[in-house]
Amino acid sequence: MILTALAFGVLVGGLLGLVGGGGSIIAVPALVYGVGMPLSAAIPTSLVVVGASSTAAVLPRLQRYVDWKLALIIGAVGGTTAFAGTAVNAMLDQQLLLSVFAAIMVLAGVWMLRPISSAATGHRAADGTIHWPRYLLKGIGTGIVVGFLTGLLGVGGGFLIVPALVLILGLPMSMAVGTSLVIVVINSVGGFISHLGQLNMDWALTGAFAGAAMIASYVGGRIGRSLSEVALKRGFAVLVFGVAAYVVIRVLLDL
Repeated sequence: MILTALAFGVLVGGLLGLVGGGGSIIAVPALVYGVGMPLSAAIPTSLVVVGASSTAAVLPRLQRYVDWKLALIIGAVGGTTAFAGTAVNAMLDQQLLLSVFAAIMVLAGVWMLRPISSAATGHRAADGTIHWPRYLLKGIGTGIVVGFLTGLLGVGGGFLIVPALVLILGLPMSMAVGTSLVIVVINSVGGFISHLGQLNMDWALTGAFAGAAMIASYVGGRIGRSLSEVALKRGFAVLVFGVAAYVVIRVLLDL
């Protein structure tokens, strides 16, 4: 099991480093189907893994590729609403949660392939000045949705944050990746704290998974800075479609 956790840790960390998200949508299915954890244990474990690897992945991007104001707005709101998601999680069936997980991934992938509309940059004036009321409202709305899903599904939220930052808030993909990683760290901490009363974790597996993910995410972060915006967006979409298909197949087989 340790070797399996190490292998998946490299995959999760590499994806987080490259595209600023997607690590958690691999981590939860990997822990459930690959390592054999129940969903109740996989969710807090994935938050530890994704939070740690996102911290490593953002290091190469700290100076030029993070919108700190936006990261703190979305992160603060999301870290709070994660508690509501955790409360709802306790009331729902595991198969239903995994089905919702897959559906959200498909929507995120389709969304990411869309061209950026004028609405995405509507909070900026012609001289680049930001219209803060509109920008703030969009940031808060994004934080509410992403934070709730963090608690509900055990995801750091990067696979939703990156499309939201690009298509709703108008950030370039390179900036969206770095900003997403900071938000994922904040959301992962909030989500993990919200699960403290119901922890059932294998710390040896968690440590192996997280350690491998941190190393791979740092390497992926350095590589990701050299990739084009189009390559990052398309790679992100392909990733979420592939994982969604896998989760749907497993859910159907378990019925």
